Amino acid sequence: MNILAIGGSNSSTSINRKLALYAAQQVPNANVTLYDVSEIDLPLFSVQLEAKIGIHALALDFAKQIDEADLIVLSLAENNGSYNAGFKNLVDWTSRISNRKTWGNKPMLLLATSPGARGGKTVLESAKNYFPFMGADIKGTFSLPKFGENFSEENGITNDVLKEELLQVIQSVIGA
Repeated sequence: MNILAIGGSNSSTSINRKLALYAAQQVPNANVTLYDVSEIDLPLFSVQLEAKIGIHALALDFAKQIDEADLIVLSLAENNGSYNAGFKNLVDWTSRISNRKTWGNKPMLLLATSPGARGGKTVLESAKNYFPFMGADIKGTFSLPKFGENFSEENGITNDVLKEELLQVIQSVIGA
């Protein structure tokens, strides 16, 4: 199974990128590709810029990676209750590709985390309601609260209850 893991943040130290990669690596025998939003230099979308330059090559590349994936594992950063601006800009550009729904009707595991107790639940709910209109087939969701207390670089999710909850969601998503 080819998995595209995306941390929905343009932060170079994104905790959501860490969670997306960790979750994708829990799928047995998966080939995981990590898409790092912080490494792209994409101008702010506008219809005027699109008319001038066309669809940006980075958006075309992102769409290609979506198309090559069997499953998208996306963990969203929550900035003031909404999507991270860098991630949203990438989605805005990708949504302009003709004859395409942004997420390509691909199955998606939708995640969020934050340093706080709600774990990005506001942005997670927003995406859960909106992304299907953009071609996401959301198969499961998971929120990890208090990232700093419940995740380590060495061991991933350290809270046994939360780890088991994620593993159960993953099992339901992959149908095992």
